[in-house]
Amino acid sequence: MAMMVNVHDAKTQFSKLLARVSNGEEIIIAKAGKPVARLVPIVERPKQRLAGTAKGKIFIAEDFDAPLPDVVLNTFEQ
Repeated sequence: MAMMVNVHDAKTQFSKLLARVSNGEEIIIAKAGKPVARLVPIVERPKQRLAGTAKGKIFIAEDFDAPLPDVVLNTFEQ
C-alpha cells in the first residue's frame, strides 16, 4: 500500500520521498486528509522499437481517404 503524507511533510521531506519513490514506492500527497497527488517512479520506455511487430494486425480500407458523406460532414458544421 502507498505511503500517505500531508503537503507540509512532503515539502519538508521531499528529497527523502524522492529517494523512496526511486526505490519503487508510491507516495500519496494529501491536503486536509484528502489525496490530491501521487509520486510514482518513472518507468523507462524501451529505447528501440522493432519494426514489423504489428504486421498482419492492421487493416486499412481501400476507401480510407475518400470524401466523407454529406450526412457526416453536416454533423461537424452544426
